[in-house]
Amino acid sequence: MASDGRKQPPWIPPKARPDAQLPRLKIYNSLTRSKDDFVPVDPTGKMVTWYACGPTVYEDAHLGHAKNYVSTDIIRRIMKDYFGFRVKFTKAAFRHYIGKNLPSLPSDTSPETFSEAAHKAYKENAEPPPLADAAAAKQGQAVTVEDLMLRAHIGTARSAVEALQAPGKLPEFFAKTDDILLPYLDALYGAEMDSNTHKIYLELSQKFEGRFFEDMNALNVLAPDQLTRVTEYVPQIVRFVEKFVANGFGYATADGSVYFDIDSFEEAGHSYSRLEPWNKNDGALQADGEGSLSKGRSMKRSENHFSLWKASKPGEPAWRSPWGHGRPGWHIECSAMASEVIGKTIDIHSGGVDLRFPHHDNELAQSEAYWSTPGCQVQWTNYFIHMGQLRIRGLKMSKSLKNYTTIRTVLSQREWSARSLRICFLLMPWQDGIEVTDELMKAVVSWEGKLNNFFLKSLDLWKHSSPKPTTMQELGIADQKLLSALDKAKADVDTALCDSFNTSAVTRILSDLVTESNSADALSNQTVILLAQWVTRIVTIFGLDPEGDLSNLERIGWSGLDIPAPAKPYIYPASQLRDNVRTLACSGSVDHTAIAKLADGITIAASTPVVESSKPYDQVLQQFRTNVKALAAQQAPAEDLLALCNQLRDVHLWNLGIYLEDRSNPQPALVRPLDKSLIEARAERESASTAKAKVKLEQEAREAEREKELHERARVDPLLMFRTSDEYLEWDESGIPTVDAAGNVVSKNRRKKLVKEWEKHKKRHEDWLATQQAA
Repeated sequence: MASDGRKQPPWIPPKARPDAQLPRLKIYNSLTRSKDDFVPVDPTGKMVTWYACGPTVYEDAHLGHAKNYVSTDIIRRIMKDYFGFRVKFTKAAFRHYIGKNLPSLPSDTSPETFSEAAHKAYKENAEPPPLADAAAAKQGQAVTVEDLMLRAHIGTARSAVEALQAPGKLPEFFAKTDDILLPYLDALYGAEMDSNTHKIYLELSQKFEGRFFEDMNALNVLAPDQLTRVTEYVPQIVRFVEKFVANGFGYATADGSVYFDIDSFEEAGHSYSRLEPWNKNDGALQADGEGSLSKGRSMKRSENHFSLWKASKPGEPAWRSPWGHGRPGWHIECSAMASEVIGKTIDIHSGGVDLRFPHHDNELAQSEAYWSTPGCQVQWTNYFIHMGQLRIRGLKMSKSLKNYTTIRTVLSQREWSARSLRICFLLMPWQDGIEVTDELMKAVVSWEGKLNNFFLKSLDLWKHSSPKPTTMQELGIADQKLLSALDKAKADVDTALCDSFNTSAVTRILSDLVTESNSADALSNQTVILLAQWVTRIVTIFGLDPEGDLSNLERIGWSGLDIPAPAKPYIYPASQLRDNVRTLACSGSVDHTAIAKLADGITIAASTPVVESSKPYDQVLQQFRTNVKALAAQQAPAEDLLALCNQLRDVHLWNLGIYLEDRSNPQPALVRPLDKSLIEARAERESASTAKAKVKLEQEAREAEREKELHERARVDPLLMFRTSDEYLEWDESGIPTVDAAGNVVSKNRRKKLVKEWEKHKKRHEDWLATQQAA
């Protein structure tokens, strides 16, 4: 029976065994669009099978991929390290170009004439202003995918023009022209390739597969337990397709292709398009799902049937099959590989939300057709989870739209780190899309900075805490209150994670707990350390620390809280000297002899040779030491000594990525690496100071202008000051108005004000006369 296109077909909830001990976990399931109780197939309730769609590796991964795979990794880690499941995770030339993609350009357009021709043919898109799309969005105007595609093609052609007119070095030349040259060369010579020699095709995919896993490692994404590659499963795929043909759910065509027969599948009582039944007749999505296989004439019986096996054209990779040389369709790959590795029922299947239809719906139909028998339908996947997209100006990040940034580029530019990207995804529900805005970036920086500060201070307490633990009877009211808050936070985190891995709620819980700790007075070190160790465990479970060790229950913080090892032998002595100089400078009577002795007493251990990486730190220490001695010899005032200490903190060490956080005596300054929150806080202070200075200058300029105007007016004799105005008809002997222009006598209140104004002007006029006489 065909499925109702208005709603999803029924989903069969897995049944738990009475003796299975399962958490109260609910997962947002794309098969029901609701949160369902999670029950694994494994009778013991411990093992979870999970298949995730991997990327098509023909280019470097971009931030959209990062959103998908980091979000997947977060959920996987929570399943494994918080809920204790054993997760088995499986992953599966120029005129030629413009003729195809920019048809409005003249056929004889050359690199030399491209800019002029593009401007004439595509005036609105040839030179888009940097913020054109944002401005259009504010005005309620739609920026279409077609507009972005057109701009992408014009941009690609323009890059090629630059390369062709000034070739330069080959790597740069190919980087600018590969989007044009490669399709052109493929059109010219692709058909001459030996389809049975797979090495040439595999070399490209193997290269980018390696780079993909390098990117995933950089993002601290766990490697899959088992990796599946389509090229290694072609025999299994062929067997899959053979079974469809045998049971009537597939048919071969005369050209050697095989298609899945949706009509026969539904007539047999199955439901097609379980995830998005409302899109089952969307021809555009169906064509997009077929990709290059949908181009050209097809011999399939119906437009909504999809490819299982496609006859290869000359030059395309090909494998032997009962239907001739061909290659697998896109959707069959995952069905066959996941079924081969996991079996007829998968606990969790995941991927990006854009894969729901048709890719995942077709996977479900294929696998159900493969595993089901007459009278016994199989639910191949129990829980389908889809990660929301990363969006730019409302559109998903896409290679085809050229609106993407690769993971490598983002990490190399240091605007984002692997941790800040992961925090960004943690702050939002995993199933929702993310629009990267300034507000979101500020939230990421703020949350990371808050935990950095908390961990640094907790580590400092841990280093200086007594080995003797405080008993519960010795704890004060503040400690007891915070420990109660910790217990509540633990319960709230459990509730949030059971609620379909609600990490956004968890990040708020952690932030609120840290705030409560920071605002509490008279806490024992033990309480703060206990709290920091629990927070450390949660952020480690989330994958925020590549060096995290969950077996170490006493660990505090995450990597990156310490200054570089080559800096330590020099920066810690410099900080200590600075602390002592500041103490003496603030003591009221500066002891310059003591300050000089402190500077002379700074020594570096003989076992610490100055290597290349430590030279900048050694230079800062020696220069500071020399400057301190010079000021001591000059009997410099305290202000100069404190200014030198500030210069070390705010200039020399800041430029080396190190910050000294001054604290109240007798605590020494906290030596810490710079983080983005410190950098942005300083930038905001400097911006505010600059704005304040600008306002002050503008005010001074206005006052100067007013003084100038008053000076000019002071030349006027008080007898005449009101006579130049059209407001009055009569004046007294001093020149003060008595009758206004309408013939009315000036009122007492009005005359009072005029007299005051006249007296002030008289004084300014007398002062002016005095300056003239003096001159």
